[in-house]
Amino acid sequence: MFNKKHTKRWIALPIVLTGALVLSACSNNTQQMNHQGHDMGNMTSTKPVGDQAKPMSASSESNMEVLTGNTFTLTAKESMLHLDDNTMKNVWTYNGTVPGPQLRVKQGETIKVVLKNELPEPVTIHWHGVPVPNNMDGIPGITQNAVKPGESFTYQFKVDVPGTYWYHSHQNGVVQVDKGLYGSLVVEPKDQQPVDKDYTLVLDEWMKNDRMAGMSHGGGHAGMNMTNSNSTSNSNSNTSHSNMNMGNSSNSHSNMNMGSSEMPMSDAEMMPLMYTIFSANGKTGSAIQPLKVKEGEKVRIRLVNAGFLSHKLNLQGHEYKIVATDGQPINNPPLVSGQLLNIAPGERYDIEFIANNPGSWLLEERSSNPGAKSLTVPIVYEGYENVAPKSEAGDLPLVDITKYGEAAKSNFSLDDKYDVEYTMDLNTEMSNGEMAFTINGKTYPNTPPLNVKKGDLVKVKLVNKSPKDLHPMHLHGHFFQVLSKNGKPVSGSPLVKDTLNLLPGEEYVVAFKADNPGNWMFHCHDLGHAAQGMMSEVKYAGFKPDFTIDPTVNNMPE
Repeated sequence: MFNKKHTKRWIALPIVLTGALVLSACSNNTQQMNHQGHDMGNMTSTKPVGDQAKPMSASSESNMEVLTGNTFTLTAKESMLHLDDNTMKNVWTYNGTVPGPQLRVKQGETIKVVLKNELPEPVTIHWHGVPVPNNMDGIPGITQNAVKPGESFTYQFKVDVPGTYWYHSHQNGVVQVDKGLYGSLVVEPKDQQPVDKDYTLVLDEWMKNDRMAGMSHGGGHAGMNMTNSNSTSNSNSNTSHSNMNMGNSSNSHSNMNMGSSEMPMSDAEMMPLMYTIFSANGKTGSAIQPLKVKEGEKVRIRLVNAGFLSHKLNLQGHEYKIVATDGQPINNPPLVSGQLLNIAPGERYDIEFIANNPGSWLLEERSSNPGAKSLTVPIVYEGYENVAPKSEAGDLPLVDITKYGEAAKSNFSLDDKYDVEYTMDLNTEMSNGEMAFTINGKTYPNTPPLNVKKGDLVKVKLVNKSPKDLHPMHLHGHFFQVLSKNGKPVSGSPLVKDTLNLLPGEEYVVAFKADNPGNWMFHCHDLGHAAQGMMSEVKYAGFKPDFTIDPTVNNMPE
C-alpha cells in the first residue's frame, strides 16, 4: 500500500508527554502591505517606471516591499529574520525577506517574473490559487525542472482572475516553504472598490529552540528524537525550523521519540506543541507592527496562511464582513461579530470593516494552541498610539463559511450531470510502525489520478477519515465550487475556492470544469502530509508536458 521508494516516510515514533515540550524553530515572515493610490498603512508608494517593477518603499516601521508593474525579479537567497528583539532565524527567502515582496498587479495584464536561484538547492515558484498555464505552475518533475543553483527561470502568464493569492517554492515544499520561500500576490480588479487602508497579513509558525535542529535537508519540518526536553532557546541558530533530524530519528515531517516511555501522538496534536511562535508579517508578539487607522476609514485586511497550523482569529471592537475567500468574492456578506474566522494552511480570507470605534484593539488568535498568545496584531486609531490593547478570553463560535453570505446563481449544483465523478478518501494509516497520509489507501505517486478531458464537468467527494488530522486540500490550476458539507447543500453564498479544509470525519462535495489542460497537483496543504503521500494529480487526456525531465536536478514535487 505504501510506496517506500518515492515517498518520504512519516515514522511515528513513540511519544511521551512529561511536562511541556520545548522545541526547535526557524524562519518565516509576513508583511504589512499598502496599495498604490491608497494610504496603505506603513508603506509609501512610488510610481512604477514603464513596465518594470518598482517598489513601494517601506517606512522604518516595516521592512516589506510591495512591487508594482508587470516585470519582476525574485532572487532565492539566504538571509536572517528577526521575529522579535530576542529571536533571530536563518532563512531562505525571495529577495532577502520572509515573506518575499508582495507583487501587486492589475487584472488582465501579462506579468513576467524572473526567478534567480542563489541557494545551494534547486527551487521553483508555484503561484498558489492563480489559474496559470500548466508549464508556469512551478511543480518540479511535473511542469518543469526545478531551477538549479546559479540558474534562472522566467515565469510569464496573464492574470485574469482578481484576488488575494500567494507564491511559494514547490520543490521539497515541506522544507523550503518552512524555511521562508514564499510571498503574496494581489491581482487588483478592473472595477476595484476603493478602501482607505489595504493591509496584507501573512501568518506562520515557528519553533522556539533552534539549538535542537539538525542540519540535514532531506527531511520534513519536524523529525525529532526528543531525549532532552529541558533545552533552552538559542536565538542565533544557523538551522531552519523545517529541517529537523534530531538524534537518531529519520528524516520526516513529525518524527518524535521522547525518552523511553511510549504514547503515540497524532500530527494534529503534536504540531501545536512544537510550533509555539506564531508570526504575522515576520514578527511575533509585541514586535508585530500595528495596523494604523483613522476613524471613519474603510479597512481591508488580506489574510494569508503560509504555515502548517490553522489560526482562529477574532477582531476586537468591530463588526466585519468576509468579502472574499481564496480571492473569490462572497455574495452579499453579512456583518460578523463575536465569531472566530478560521484560516487553514493555504487559505486566504479578505475581511473589511469600518473604523468606527476609536481606541487600540487587536486582531488576535483565540485557539487553545500554546503559540496563540503570540499572534496579536494591534489595530491602533490615530491619537491612541500610547494606549495598549488588551487580549480577550473566552470561547467564541466559528464562522461556518458554507452558511455565510447570500445564495445566488452559480456555475454548478448537486443536481447537475457530471462527466467525471471521483471520491478522495483521506486517511492517516500505520503499517509496521510507519505512518503515511493516504488518498484512497495509497501514497503519491501511486495514488490513482483523476483523469479528465478538456470540457468535462467534474464532481469530487472529499472525505476525511483521519481520526484526528486536518487536511486542507488544494487543487492547482482551477477553482472549484463547494456544493455540500456533510451531506447538506451549501446554503450561503456560492463558495468558490482552491483550498478547502476538512476536519476529521467531514465530507464535502466540490465541482469544477476541466478548462485548463495539463497535469495538475491535488494535495493536502499541510505540506508534511503531502510529503508523506497525500498528493494526487488531475491529468488531462492527450496532454504532454513541454519539458524533458533532467535526472540531475533531483526534482521533488511534494
